[in-house]
Amino acid sequence: MTPSPSKLIIVGAGLCGSLLALRMAQRGYKVVVYEKSADMRKNYHDAGRSINLALSARGLMAMDRVGLRNKVMEDCIPMKGRMIHPLGGDSFFSAYSGRSEDYINSVSRPGLNMMLLNEAEAMENVQLRFNCNVAKVDLENAEVEYTDRTTDEKHTDKGAIVIGTDGAGSVVRKAMMGKTTKLLFNYSQDFLRHGYKELTIPPSATKDWKIEKNALHIWPRGHFMIIALPNKNGSFTLTMFHPYESDIGFNNMKTQEQVRGFFETNFPSLLPHTPDYLTEYFENPVGTLGTIKCYPWQAYGRTMIMGDASHAIVPFYGQGMNAAFEDVRVFDDLVELHDGNWAEILKAFEDSRKENADAIADLALDNFQEMQDKVDDQAFIRKRKIEMQLEQTYDDYYSKYSLVTFRPELSYAVAKAQGRKQDELLLRMCADDNYAEIPLSDYYKQLKNIEL
Repeated sequence: MTPSPSKLIIVGAGLCGSLLALRMAQRGYKVVVYEKSADMRKNYHDAGRSINLALSARGLMAMDRVGLRNKVMEDCIPMKGRMIHPLGGDSFFSAYSGRSEDYINSVSRPGLNMMLLNEAEAMENVQLRFNCNVAKVDLENAEVEYTDRTTDEKHTDKGAIVIGTDGAGSVVRKAMMGKTTKLLFNYSQDFLRHGYKELTIPPSATKDWKIEKNALHIWPRGHFMIIALPNKNGSFTLTMFHPYESDIGFNNMKTQEQVRGFFETNFPSLLPHTPDYLTEYFENPVGTLGTIKCYPWQAYGRTMIMGDASHAIVPFYGQGMNAAFEDVRVFDDLVELHDGNWAEILKAFEDSRKENADAIADLALDNFQEMQDKVDDQAFIRKRKIEMQLEQTYDDYYSKYSLVTFRPELSYAVAKAQGRKQDELLLRMCADDNYAEIPLSDYYKQLKNIEL
């Protein structure tokens, strides 16, 4: 079997794979995408799993690359900041940035995925093959063996390269792990002791939003929390981030009485908006939360992994999708730079992305702690107040969150290093009860003197 020199095989038709297929097709390559699931556009069912995501500047840069920013933004809801709902206290708003133009966007995961699939399928040089379960990958020869689940027949296909965008359970990555000694392949998988479950705030009787539309809502409760993102139909998707164990853990709340008592105690302000929470709690599955790190990301200059297949992260910085889309943009830059020399492209890609993927993985874990038990902490609230004033006053100051979320020209690694140093300094200064008496210019001067 002799492959076309311009044929690319992509395993996985999720967000990363569909965007990659579209961009490579725009470049003129022949692209074949194999997806084990059925075509989501024909019979989509979310089954209580992550139906909306936060799209920010890094992801939008990738949308620019394929000419879809305006089309995607039509289906987004801007979220200007966090609406915090303390237990027993008044809700308050915390802006993401002191700049009005900096915000993130709630977008439908399936809606965005379907849009990208439609755009890719409209290209003459793209084939989307659903219900095709790739079982084996020949790393050295860029060949895949798959089963067509509609006929139960086995087939093989060969390309110039194979790219695995098949998520945290990646078959392509597992093939690389099978060559651990030859590739010196390192792999780690770390699960949180927390899982997640999705609930819903339905639209009002007038098909409107029952709580503030343009915010990401958080009900922080120490070692657990609920967040809410708005949907275009007036609903909100609620996500419980919750321990498995303890008296109130997922593994131990098994009766309606237990769940009702838990919500009445911990989320009384939420209950008027969630008429179906008991039904959804018992019907919707518990998802796992984990971080995957590995290296190398390519083998023999013929096979590569990207997106969650190479760097799955927990969702607490809203950067999982954005990081995967940034993978596609960086890869596209390298295809241009190295003019189709796949061995050079694949090696340059892993060299440029590994450090940054690790950085955003670490930051996502940091934000998990922040969202659970710091967003209503006094020192943290003071820090955010000073950060807002700094961003409103000084054009060149960006908080750690803003560096990551609104400065896509910075690498994740640089944003992490600079942002952590800034946080350490500001938290130390804001721990002093006289923090408000310090001139803003003094905060700025000290921040500008930070050495990385």
